[in-house]
Amino acid sequence: MTSPLLRLTGVNTHYGPSHILQDVDIDVAEGEIVTLLGGNGAGKTTTIKTILGLIKPTRGAVEFRGEPVHDRSTSYRIERGMAVVPENRRIFGPMTVLENLQMGAYLRKDPGGVKDDLDRVLTIFPRLKERLGQAGGTMSGGEQQMLAMARALMARPKLLLMDEPSMGLAPLLVEQNFDIIQQINQQGTTIFVVEQNASMALSIAHRGYVLQTGRVVLADKAENLLNNELMRKAYLGH
Repeated sequence: MTSPLLRLTGVNTHYGPSHILQDVDIDVAEGEIVTLLGGNGAGKTTTIKTILGLIKPTRGAVEFRGEPVHDRSTSYRIERGMAVVPENRRIFGPMTVLENLQMGAYLRKDPGGVKDDLDRVLTIFPRLKERLGQAGGTMSGGEQQMLAMARALMARPKLLLMDEPSMGLAPLLVEQNFDIIQQINQQGTTIFVVEQNASMALSIAHRGYVLQTGRVVLADKAENLLNNELMRKAYLGH
């Protein structure tokens, strides 16, 4: 059996004396959308930061593409094929849309491929095509979220990490966003999405994990989680 694209095994993290992640095990296979769900303070963003190498686990292993990377730098992991759409989007406000997109490809050395990917992301996000010369900071929240996603795709990632893509967006935009996430996955990008909007995330994911105070308390296929009684009461508002 081939090893998963991403694997966290027994991951523990601390902020000083605070024990944040406790024995977290997560697998993401190539081609999947996997979602990590949980309330505020559950440890979801810490999980993303640990995958990216912004936080080093105190115990446990992070493997990416079959290689242990928990001792490797963030830039090494990005070169190996991770890209992130961060919480609150974090686009470069004074830069134009085009400059933001070019920043996404800054590690690449294949100008032809970069041009192809620029054409591709502008097909996925036609709104950005109309605004290539506009400063990113002057766009609406929904447009900035599109730009953050498109910028990450410009790295041509093997694994796209997304931190709360629905945060601060109107319900209609959330729905559009998740349609696009599904489309990106169908075009071949593996996606790990951290999200509070459980029903929306599970509607497009293959599998999900539920984090509570730093521990994984549920892990199952998305459709099973949607029908799980505990899940329905705690996260789905039924």
